[in-house]
Order: sequence, then C-alpha cells, then structure tokens
Amino acid sequence: MARTSTYLNFMGKTEEAFRFYASVFGTELSPISRIGDVPAAPGMPPLSDADKKAVMHVMLPILGGHKLMGTDTLESMGHKLTFGNNISITLEPDTREDADRLFARLAEAGEVEMPLQVMFWGDYFGSLTDKFGVKWMFNCSAKA
Repeated sequence: MARTSTYLNFMGKTEEAFRFYASVFGTELSPISRIGDVPAAPGMPPLSDADKKAVMHVMLPILGGHKLMGTDTLESMGHKLTFGNNISITLEPDTREDADRLFARLAEAGEVEMPLQVMFWGDYFGSLTDKFGVKWMFNCSAKA
C-alpha cells in the first residue's frame, strides 16, 4: 500500500526530538536503530562511542497513517546539515480541539508564526516552528 512519510535529520538530537513527538501524538516509537549497529564497511574509520550511540533510523506514526522517520547526521562522517525552512509538516486534525492540543504542545519552547484562527477559506489554520526547528502547519476544516 502506498504511503507518505516525512524524514527528518538532526545533528545529534533525533532521539530527543522523536521522544518529544511521541509524547505529543501519544504514539509509540519504532525500536531505535543505532549507528553502532551497522556493520563497518571496508575502509571505514572507527566510530567514536558518541557516534555509535547516534540514531541511524527511527519511525513514529503520527496522524492518518503518516509516519515521521529520522536520523542523526554525523560531522565525523562528513555530513553537513542545513536546517531551515525547506520542509513543513502539515497536519489536518479531525477537530479544532485536537488542533488546539497538538498546536499547543508543538509550540512549547518553539515559535508561533501564525496562531490558530479561522481563515478566509473557512478553515482553522496556524503555523509554528517547534523547539527543534521543524516547521508545522495546521489546517482543520471542522467548523467546531
């Protein structure tokens, strides 16, 4: 079955971010795969203990069958991360109550760009950037 997911990269903050998102959505993380679990490739330099603990892959179901996936990028392996406004996750909760709850949790220690409000197209809309720099948009078509 086809599906859509969103993959997020963090500089050593993947586990922290995904544990926070699991608390927001009330869902369970997949088992976390660690960089140290990957068999070493020929010629690969040894990993530091910190790099071995980094997240290779994690998955979290959120709403409507959508899955967030993530990994840590490692400077020691030549990875560079430019985290900016190139990705937003759009949520379409079933109720305004759900929109308010999720918005409030994701906004904790983040920055609200547009508070949730009824827009000219009739939907309840808002946007924010969470404390990890991830941009979220909400659009709820429910009228109550």
